[in-house]
Amino acid sequence: MGKITVFDHVSLDGFFAGPNGEIDWFQMIHEDEWNRYTHEQPILSGNTLMFGHTTYEMMKSFWPTPEAAKIDPDMAKVMNNSPKIVFSKTLRGIQEGPNWKNIRILNEIRPKEILKLKEKENITILGSGTIVQQLANLDLIDEYDLVVVPIILSVGKPLFKDVKKANLKLLEARVFKNGIVLLGYQPIRQPAQ
Repeated sequence: MGKITVFDHVSLDGFFAGPNGEIDWFQMIHEDEWNRYTHEQPILSGNTLMFGHTTYEMMKSFWPTPEAAKIDPDMAKVMNNSPKIVFSKTLRGIQEGPNWKNIRILNEIRPKEILKLKEKENITILGSGTIVQQLANLDLIDEYDLVVVPIILSVGKPLFKDVKKANLKLLEARVFKNGIVLLGYQPIRQPAQ
């Protein structure tokens, strides 16, 4: 059985994006120790990547480009070649390219369908706050890996907007020299009766 992991950058005040979806506020975090850590982690490599439509379009506009390959060739290769699931009510088809492929579209979240996917593959959600919120409320997320960036945005899109209360167990806490704190949590589930 696979698992669904959220891997998201969040501001100290809990936003995963600015008010208009901007993510430029966490571009400042690159630094040798952090870069080594992110490239050593298997969280993306070999996993199916899951996005909402907006995050998908942002990823698609950057990772297949020569600029992305120059800035971070290893991550570009992972992002471009990994299987991808896109949730969108409006997309009906996607044109794949040599540097952006393995894409499936799901038009709505169906819990049974998600559970079937988890039987076969590990899934990592990137960005995509509304997808995180919906899957969290359906108790389908197995782990939250939150990259807490040392910034207060004061306004933005909250990662856990309207998510019902859940108790979590800390799996990992790591502080990096650039001020980032990586927090890994697992939902505490009650045993089935």
